[in-house]
Amino acid sequence: MRVITGSARGRRLITVPGNDIVRPTSEKVKEAVFSSIQFDIEGRRVLDLFAGCGQMGIEALSRGALCATFVDVSETSLSVVRQNLSGTDFESSAKIVKSDYQTFLRRTSDTFDIAFLDPPYNAGYLENALSEVADKMSDYGIVICEHPKELKMPESVKAFLKGKEYKFGKITVTVYKRGVSSDE
Repeated sequence: MRVITGSARGRRLITVPGNDIVRPTSEKVKEAVFSSIQFDIEGRRVLDLFAGCGQMGIEALSRGALCATFVDVSETSLSVVRQNLSGTDFESSAKIVKSDYQTFLRRTSDTFDIAFLDPPYNAGYLENALSEVADKMSDYGIVICEHPKELKMPESVKAFLKGKEYKFGKITVTVYKRGVSSDE
């Protein structure tokens, strides 16, 4: 796994040992996600919820995001995030939080421009996390959800409307934007 483009292009990232709980986003999926938001990243505040190894937030930093907050309940995952941030020289642009998603979202006063949500697939967290993260997004916020293809995502969540969906075998990525439907 590597950083695809930007200031840390080509740098290798390590993954969390064992893929039982943490499954890194494939490079194909990551490339498609970032192609879809390529003009929306620079100078933005990013949330990598359920961070795993931190690759989505790190890719955003490499592409010019202002800062990224990495949240995970696992100290093992956060240790890998720290190593990956060190290997890409993004420590000063990152905030690492050990917390479950609900506690973090209920306590933080931060707002975000882009949020990546990729929770454990069978844990049932995604729809609730999407609803709670919607309250922490800026006026031009984008929420990107990675989930199993059989999970049907809602057409709208609070002020966010479902936009494009990208299908990759067993995985679907659904993009939500504030007040923007898939027709726009």
